Amino acid sequence: MYMNRVEILKLLDDKKIPYEITEHEAIFNMEEAGHVKMPYPEAEAKNLFLRDDKKRNWYLVTVKGHKKLDLRRFQAEHGTRRLSFASDHDLMKYLKLIPGAVTPFGLLNDDTCTVQFFLDSDFLHERIGVHPNDNTASIWMHTDDLVSIIQEHGNPVTITEMKED
Repeated sequence: MYMNRVEILKLLDDKKIPYEITEHEAIFNMEEAGHVKMPYPEAEAKNLFLRDDKKRNWYLVTVKGHKKLDLRRFQAEHGTRRLSFASDHDLMKYLKLIPGAVTPFGLLNDDTCTVQFFLDSDFLHERIGVHPNDNTASIWMHTDDLVSIIQEHGNPVTITEMKED
């Protein structure tokens, strides 16, 4: 089943999870996000869809929007093989998303729970802003609620300190 924006909002409402939504023009990267007035800029998330060099392991890494992830450090700290960005094809295959709309909510489209989720510990017990599987809006919600939804779905979740490079 594909979880689109409508289904994401219905899921949040059904679970009585508080959230705010901000409508905006399509945002395809963090530079473009910097040109859009957001209510909680400190809570903006940057989402990276990665794969290992053998295309056996898939990772969604979510960090604070201002951070730059050091892939080599991440590999060393988490014992992964060499990492690179996954292709647009793989993004669609696993998360049913287009480039620019990468979000932890895409994990709800991962029917086999193949993709491992790594979340920057700086978001813990705070607010996070992510797309609702559509890059023309941002949802602001408590990070613990987002983690709970993903864990309930079945994807592996690792909360870790993400040092800047």
